[in-house]
Amino acid sequence: MYSTLPQPVCVLGSTGSIGVSTLDVLARHPQKYSVYALTARDRIEQLAQQCRRFSPRYAVVLDDDKAAQLRLALQADNLATEVLSGVDALCRVASDDAVAIVMAAIVGAAGLQPTMAAVRAGKKVLLANKESLVMAGPLFMAALEESGAQLLPIDSEHNAIFQCLPYPFDGLGGAGVERILLTGSGGPFRTTDLAALDSVTPEQACRHPNWSMGRKISVDSATMMNKGLEFIEACYLFHATPAEIQVVVHPQSIVHSMVQYRDGSLLAQMGNPDMRTPIAHALAFPERIDSGVAALDLIAQGHLDFEAPDESRFPCLKLAREAMEAGGSAPTTLNAANEIAVDAFLAGELPFTGIARLIEKVMKTTQVVELTDLDAVELADQSARKRAVEVLAELYGAHGGAPSPQTRSK
Repeated sequence: MYSTLPQPVCVLGSTGSIGVSTLDVLARHPQKYSVYALTARDRIEQLAQQCRRFSPRYAVVLDDDKAAQLRLALQADNLATEVLSGVDALCRVASDDAVAIVMAAIVGAAGLQPTMAAVRAGKKVLLANKESLVMAGPLFMAALEESGAQLLPIDSEHNAIFQCLPYPFDGLGGAGVERILLTGSGGPFRTTDLAALDSVTPEQACRHPNWSMGRKISVDSATMMNKGLEFIEACYLFHATPAEIQVVVHPQSIVHSMVQYRDGSLLAQMGNPDMRTPIAHALAFPERIDSGVAALDLIAQGHLDFEAPDESRFPCLKLAREAMEAGGSAPTTLNAANEIAVDAFLAGELPFTGIARLIEKVMKTTQVVELTDLDAVELADQSARKRAVEVLAELYGAHGGAPSPQTRSK
């Protein structure tokens, strides 16, 4: 008999922008979804508030001391939520038999293991952690095929592409697709004088014109490394070569991406820049549910602009394309070096323009190796991080003492 019980959802990275948006959508549909597990890195009070509202079976943090703080906070409210800690606990809740849907929204390399655990357990995985594919794309896609898990992209661009392609989809050629057009806003510095970029502050870099995001992703958007990582992700998600994907700067963030077909058709998915739209789409797919996002008013919008990206302004785009073309561990190295570089920029240890310089030097001085398993991915990741800290000291005399991105969650 068909069950009408709410589907249990595990939200990995519930205190970040994607996690908060996910909980907003879930709260609109209590008959359809329940919250089974919430996870965060160190925003204990925010996580405690989420637990009070949604009463999950589990709450997971990375650090034992933070877990103790959360237990005390929840005990004061007589909540039955069980508090766990550590990476193994993240993997446990992501693969729990009771879970139907996993929102993978942990930022950075820290999201790889729990996201892979959800894939291997055959879950419906809503992928907001692009680094999982960037770091371990071939292994990730192989695990997906073997387990039969359903993967639905949450990045607004990849979700848009997904919506513009036929379903099921088995490659660009068979679908009559000529190319994918991956849009990006260009961030806050699209028209800033190049000479002024050296003096950009973290506060300026985190002030995105269209989206409300965490600090790391905001910096990635400012350098367009976020688009570079999405470029790599799109290659894996849609079985595309680098030559079949074109990045297009679209300042308004209304057209979230496009697919060009062999017959001359160009399909685009449009909407107001709000992550609740792709979250609601992926949660309910193939149905459509209310996301809480206002409908797009094209008349009020007035016009839409498109332009080619300037790689002298955004060298991280070029570095990402080169990493994907090189294959093997090159994308893993790119991601690791970027995480170290962004942390150093946010900590005041290198200038904004130093982010790309650091990444480029790490890539040029790190050997590309084949990634045969997750241990090889981990080794490549840690080796690149070590090299990035060395390069940071060589170029800027910095110690690389910012918090490790390995433990950051969105």
